[in-house]
Parts: sequence; C-alpha cells; structure tokens
Amino acid sequence: MASPSIRLLLADVDGTLVTGEKVLTARAIAAVAKLGDEGVLFAVTSGRPPRGMAMLVEPLHITTPIAAFNGGLLVNSDMSVIEQRALASELVTPLVDLLSSFSLGVWLYRGAEWLVPDRKAPHVDREAWTVKFEPTVTSDLRQITDDIVKIVGVSDDHDVIEAAAAATRDQFGDHVSAALSQPYYLDVTHPDANKGAVVRYLSQRYEIPSEQIATIGDMPNDVLMFAHSGLSIAMGNADKQVQRAARRVTTSNEDEGFANAVERFILGAS
Repeated sequence: MASPSIRLLLADVDGTLVTGEKVLTARAIAAVAKLGDEGVLFAVTSGRPPRGMAMLVEPLHITTPIAAFNGGLLVNSDMSVIEQRALASELVTPLVDLLSSFSLGVWLYRGAEWLVPDRKAPHVDREAWTVKFEPTVTSDLRQITDDIVKIVGVSDDHDVIEAAAAATRDQFGDHVSAALSQPYYLDVTHPDANKGAVVRYLSQRYEIPSEQIATIGDMPNDVLMFAHSGLSIAMGNADKQVQRAARRVTTSNEDEGFANAVERFILGAS
C-alpha cells in the first residue's frame, strides 16, 4: 500500500529512471505500474528534448505532462505543446560566447530541433543514440537567437564545466537557470525552466500539496525539485552533495535504484 502522504512521484530520467545504457528495466516498469494501482500519479522531467522522452510514454503509460529541457518545454504524452519557456533572445549570443570562452562545445535546442556546429564533436553520437534523433548541423550558432529553450555547454573537464556554470550565474544572474544535468553537460535555460518550477506546476495542476509529492534524481539540477517536495530521494550514483540535499538515498541506477526507491520509500511506507 502506498504511503497516504504521497500522491505524485516526479522522476528524473538519465541516471535515475534508466540505467547507464539508457535501459528501462522490467522492475522500473513494474514499479510505475504499482504506483498507478495505488493511485499515485507518475511524471518525468529531464534535460532531454521532448522527442528524447517519447519512448517512455508507452511502457510507463504516462498521462501526466512531460517536462522536457528541465521544464523549459511542457508537452502532453502525444508531444503536443502545453507551455514553452524560451530564453530571452538578446541573451542567447552572449551565452554562446561565454560558454565558448571556456572551450565548451555548444548546442542549441529550439522546438523539435537540436542544433550543433559539428556532428563529430564529443558526446554528439552518444546523445543522438540516447534521444533517438539526429541533430541539425549549423555552422554559426550565434545567428540563431529566437525561441531557444536550452543551451548546452559540453566538456569532459569537470573543473572547467563547474567554472563555466559559476561564470554563467555570475554574469547573467536570475535571467537564466544554469545547472549540470550530467557531469559533462551544463544546461542553461529560462529562469523558470528548472525542476523546482516543474514540481510547482504539477502541484497546481493536480491540486496536490508539495508535501504530498515525491521527487527522485541524481544530479545538481535535481536539487531544486528536492527542495519543493515532501519526500526527496537521491540515487546511489549521485554525488555526496546531491545525496545530502535529499531526505532518502536509494541504490544506484545500475542496481535498480528507482524500483527500490518506489518499493521501499513510497509503496512500502505506511
């Protein structure tokens, strides 16, 4: 029986709901089905574009709004748009320039488009495999400024990407949200396009108080949603800072951490 206090679970996708090989396990699918049986709503949020979450809809029977780009684009399960929060157009080129100054690879997302300057750049292959669609190669990203929902800075140097995140916050303040969605991705979005705002949106839409919402994730951009939920769960593969921000810690995403969290902390609670 589900805890009477939890009526909705909001889950991150990569590093949380799926394994490192982006597999949705049978136990994860079963756990979401059990939530439905107990009357607990299930929703997902991710830095991924909407098309990158389409493959979750059928196996998980998702009926709630899907929060793509960390909440920058809210879509229905049929991918029709509910709400979009784009970056201010005058900020896009300065943001691209700032991230480039740290030698980060830069990607732009606009509607259904994923724009990259170089198809062979680091992580592009992996990302295309993850989200199941190809990027559009565009030589000069600085010319594209309208309707940009997310800018991503890419680097395998963790210190550099942390420094770029800090510089982005320092230079642009509360005009943007800047957080790591993977150790090698810095996501820059509209200030209201963050996972904390996703919790508030779902709370209002379904008239569920925040204390009756559970959240689960593994990265720094998940900490904001932890702060707005009654039960926050960090993955075992999350770093210590993220784990300290959560009320509970489950096993890793390679050890059925999502299913274990649902079974232990939500369905197992009384």
